[in-house]
Amino acid sequence: MINTSITRRPGIDLDAAEEAARQFLDALGVSLDSESLRGTPGRMARAYAELFTPRPFELTTFPNDEGYDELVLVRDIPLRSVCEHHLLPFTGTAHVGYLPGPRIVGLSKLARVVEHFACRPQVQERLTKQVADWLQEQLQPRGVGVVIQADHTCMTLRGAQSPGAHTITSTLLGTLREDARSRAEFLSLANRP
Repeated sequence: MINTSITRRPGIDLDAAEEAARQFLDALGVSLDSESLRGTPGRMARAYAELFTPRPFELTTFPNDEGYDELVLVRDIPLRSVCEHHLLPFTGTAHVGYLPGPRIVGLSKLARVVEHFACRPQVQERLTKQVADWLQEQLQPRGVGVVIQADHTCMTLRGAQSPGAHTITSTLLGTLREDARSRAEFLSLANRP
């Protein structure tokens, strides 16, 4: 089991994070004198600790006794992460599929793997590849496909200020990369409305 509890996770010091948030807001000229802002540094520290701490899970796999050899795809897995360049959130959906080999995975674990790698400062390209590579390593399937579509607040709220812009990334491994028909099937099913 991967255990990453906020209270027990090494490296998280909520008191230090709260003080740093207080100094950060002060440096930006945000007064913390009002009742509604007084507790904001603590809330910020706890919020970021939560964003950076995935829930524990255990990868559950089962023998592929039936020899199932067609695509398994979980679509529209909710995704939230934080851009490592600006520490602003990005949200979207992940579509994760695989062509089973000797083992199949509990379907909910595909969502848990996405959450696990999303709970840290990230870039979408790396996140997409990390999910695919981890599943390839753990399951030894014939192929893995991951497509992520996300909206980045670092792009919509600041900088380019382009609301409505979506970023789409994909990683295809094994048969889903090498075989044109398998690739087309995965991408078609992953991109259906």
